[in-house]
Formats: sequence, C-alpha cells, structure tokens
Amino acid sequence: MLVIRADLVEAMVAHARADHPDEACGVIAGPEGSDRPERFVAMMNAERSPTFYRFDSGEQLKVWREMDAADEEPVVIYHSHTATEAYPSRTDISYASEPNAHYVLVSTRDPEEHELRSYRILDGEVTEEPVRIVASYETA
Repeated sequence: MLVIRADLVEAMVAHARADHPDEACGVIAGPEGSDRPERFVAMMNAERSPTFYRFDSGEQLKVWREMDAADEEPVVIYHSHTATEAYPSRTDISYASEPNAHYVLVSTRDPEEHELRSYRILDGEVTEEPVRIVASYETA
C-alpha cells in the first residue's frame, strides 16, 4: 500500500495538469528504507510528448545524486497519461528500474477529474496497490 500525504498528491496532479497535453513526470524522494514519500521533485519530460515520457538524463543524474547525498531514495516515480487510463503501458513497464518504488500514474484525460493509481513493477510484472491519502504521516 502507498501511504502518501494529500499535499504531495495535489502537487502531482497540479504538475500533470500544468504539462497537459504532454505527459508530466517526476519523483517523490524519501528517507532510505522508510517507504515514506516526502520531497516532491517535478522533472522535465525530455520527450515533450502526449504519449511518452523520459527523464532528461542530466537532470535525472543530478536528482539521483542529490538523493544519494541526503540518504534518500525514489519512493514514488510518477507520470501522467493524458488520453488513457492510469495504467502502465508496455513502455512504462520496460523502463521501470527501481524495484522498491511506487509507480504512480495520474490520468488527466478528464478535464474535470483526475484518476490516480499506484503500482509496483518488478521484472515486468505489474501489481496494482491501494493508495491511502493522509493529511500527515503522524495521523496515518
């Protein structure tokens, strides 16, 4: 189960809406081994595409080095789907390389509402997991 603060969910949705019709992407870092997303990092979609996302390699290197220096890891890796449901595509699955990360998808295909779902992706196997949105981790 992904337990995540509401402000982080709002940040992902806002980023997805701002980049629409292109896919948005980013990470939420947290303390190593904690499984607790804390630090929101919006990243640039190097593809600038409505159907595909890719982290800019230079930006990704910088962000991953920052996480290493702060004893953090990518707890959530998120991106948006602009015209389809929030389910990983074959490409998304093939690029999933963080075995401990929650892969969150935000669908912005409906201009009034968003769809948010979380998955674990390991060795090409996709498992959907429940998402629990909390006001703070102290109340979780």
